[in-house]
Amino acid sequence: MPRTSTTFGNSHLVIETGAARPDATTIVERKGLGHPDTLADHLAERLSRAYSRYTVRHFGAVLHHNFDKLALLGGASEVRYGGGGMTAPVRVLVNGRAAPMCGGERIPVTEIVETEIRAFFAERLPEVSDHLDIVFNITSNSSPGAVLTGDAVPDRTRWFNPRSIADLRERRVRLSNDTSLGTGWAPENAFESFVRELVDHFSGDSDFTRAHPWCGSDVKLMGYWDGEQADVVLCVPQKSSHVASRAEYIRNTKTVLDECHRVAALRLPGVMVGFRLNARDVPEKDELYLTYTGSSIESGDEGVVGRGNRVNGLITPLRPMNLEGANGKNPVYHVGKLYNIAAQRLAHRLHEATGEHAEVHLVSTTGQRLDQPWRILVRLSSADVEVDKVQALVNEALDEFPALTDELVSDGMVLS
Repeated sequence: MPRTSTTFGNSHLVIETGAARPDATTIVERKGLGHPDTLADHLAERLSRAYSRYTVRHFGAVLHHNFDKLALLGGASEVRYGGGGMTAPVRVLVNGRAAPMCGGERIPVTEIVETEIRAFFAERLPEVSDHLDIVFNITSNSSPGAVLTGDAVPDRTRWFNPRSIADLRERRVRLSNDTSLGTGWAPENAFESFVRELVDHFSGDSDFTRAHPWCGSDVKLMGYWDGEQADVVLCVPQKSSHVASRAEYIRNTKTVLDECHRVAALRLPGVMVGFRLNARDVPEKDELYLTYTGSSIESGDEGVVGRGNRVNGLITPLRPMNLEGANGKNPVYHVGKLYNIAAQRLAHRLHEATGEHAEVHLVSTTGQRLDQPWRILVRLSSADVEVDKVQALVNEALDEFPALTDELVSDGMVLS
């Protein structure tokens, strides 16, 4: 495999060309909008953006924070045909750090967080919004490295208690907060795109969900494709208030399956796709994926940031991927967020430029400049590549971090 290496700044770039194209065999998973892990991801990101917008508006900068360790602990419910209700609340564990003030002016951190949590559940799972137990574990403790050597206060201790935004090191130079990596690849194959679309079709706002109010949002799909045939295991809950009987539940499952085959015929023409829906159902015992809220968060299931979809919205174990949970991380210098987004975007641009498969890995070293990753690995299936153009696209992506931060804070991007 031809390989070109170059160094710029503190970065070492390797470009490999003529790399093997991905095998047709595909295993892919996607968790829908009501899945507890997706709820945790999206809530953590919402908290980060709300806090960031507040501090930009009041102080002119995103202050230090992270909410990427948030967790949801499932409540309890009673489910009956035609009804049901919550019997124990969903617990929201808000684990993280956030600067509580700047220049002596208090930041209403808990008020911001609670307001966003309640608004989030009112929009996403309204049946849960009045059944929440919010537990705050938000500190402003300094990161390791503040060594006391006398009466002087180490700069590091001011990161979460700044006298002004001048105390924020990233105002001078943006340094990576961690030694970590970001991974991206493109393009998706037809089956991966189909999985994304089908899950969103049943768990989000669509013609189907508007026409069928019994359709819950805690959808999960696992699919296997060998390039010719596909098998799909799919879970689609139903909301008990809209389902009057076992027979009605069974009729609804047929409606879901019919819709699956309709979408498959449109998106995967000529491909034989087998579907297995709600595999744990035992109808004769009334053991069904029937829920009060449309999500298993109502009945003991848990959600944790980073356990769900990757930044590209899929879980793809046969593709390059990493375990970073991007949601809720600081959008200014947390490489676990920024490098994954940048790597994914760069992979798409390289695919568009070469017409072939592209794979990107950005590896950071803590304390090194954010725009100068320690290692950059680009793998391209195309053997005919203009190295100078690839390097230009890499530099373009690395120059975009300030704009990427602005895009994240302005709520202009959906992660996972």
